[in-house]
Amino acid sequence: MSTTVGNTARTPLRSVLVALLGGLLPLLAATLLTASPATARMAAPVEAAATLTEVTNFGTNPSNLQMYVYVPDTVTTRPAVLVAVHWCTGSGPVFYSNTEYASLADRYGFIVIYPSVTRASKCFDVSSPQALTRGGGSDPVGIKSMVDYVTRTYNADASRVFATGVSSGAMMTNVLLGDYPDVFAAGSAFAGVPFGCFATTNGSEWNSECAQGTVIHTPQEWGNLVRNAYPGYTGARPRMQLWHGTEDDTLRYPNFGEEIKQWTNVQGLTQTPTATDSPQSGWTRTRYGATGDRAPVEAISLQGVGHNLITTGMAARVITFFGLDSGGTVPQPPAGPCKVAVTVNAWNTGLTANVTITNNSTTAVNGWTLGFTLPSGQTITSGWSATYAPASGTVTATNATYNAAIAPGASVGIGYQASHTGNSAAPSGFTLNGTACTAG
Repeated sequence: MSTTVGNTARTPLRSVLVALLGGLLPLLAATLLTASPATARMAAPVEAAATLTEVTNFGTNPSNLQMYVYVPDTVTTRPAVLVAVHWCTGSGPVFYSNTEYASLADRYGFIVIYPSVTRASKCFDVSSPQALTRGGGSDPVGIKSMVDYVTRTYNADASRVFATGVSSGAMMTNVLLGDYPDVFAAGSAFAGVPFGCFATTNGSEWNSECAQGTVIHTPQEWGNLVRNAYPGYTGARPRMQLWHGTEDDTLRYPNFGEEIKQWTNVQGLTQTPTATDSPQSGWTRTRYGATGDRAPVEAISLQGVGHNLITTGMAARVITFFGLDSGGTVPQPPAGPCKVAVTVNAWNTGLTANVTITNNSTTAVNGWTLGFTLPSGQTITSGWSATYAPASGTVTATNATYNAAIAPGASVGIGYQASHTGNSAAPSGFTLNGTACTAG
């Protein structure tokens, strides 16, 4: 076993240098910093602290992945392990530099593994029969070896191993949880597709039908694809968090619903949410099987967002879902001049929504309009304490004469009844007199 150690600063400048120098940096690192095997075995756990460290000869690695590890200066006793998986054309170091997982590891004391593809496409194998079978070969086997190396080398907690990724990395997150349900406690997939959706038998890495969102199965069929990856397994299944933008034109939005079908079925749940809310403007979050931060399945739909959906603060929500924040709070968006909270009570084809508007500014509001977007399939049939137009799509609620004034720090309540065709989620995209409001 040998290691090659190099510092990768999490700054924009270093990201630019990595992009410009490309393959030159690994060549220089290999030339200047190669340690003898004996020295590397003694130094690896110590030298890895607070640096991004490449580890070689970590175990079975049929597809020649590279392994990078980030270990904070201080880790918890028997630390948790997070596998953070990059997008197509990316790499482990780029994912390290452009996401918040390493800084969260500094804060909460877990270890991060950054697998890195070496094949020309820089995409993970989520389509071959080998990849979709436990122990079948290809990338999942190499990543499992990385996890084994870290748990062995750093005395990490094998019951707290997690996976997250974006795009190709999100697809690999689905694959890892399907292949190795006894290894991964939970996953979080940003703009991915269900396990098995990208399957091919001709050696191609790309499945256009899946990418376009035209591969549709029943929940049972999707669940069977996961169960067939590890026949005979009867243990607990990993929890799953899913993120997807409604305007994703690379891995289209129908894949989000198919993922929900799959992982609720794997968990033995229905597709009826236990809870629905809007933790941030434009977001609709549904939870299945529980209402708290660690539900068996959590799905966040991002209205009007494309494929490049991960933004500041989302990684902290992943860590909360995994339970790695040791009771810490999820950073909230800065308070706007207004806040809108919605409570939805739904039945088979209808719902009521109670909306509370709070004036967070220091100036009184005298006359207001509240703009918001109804989920597809919802139509307002009646309302109270405001007038609503139009009845669907992008709606404007206009104050009544008796609630036109909202003093600083004060709130008003309005509401409506609506029909729906299956989607009973809360509205999103709130604006008060044209200014965006915080949802919560």
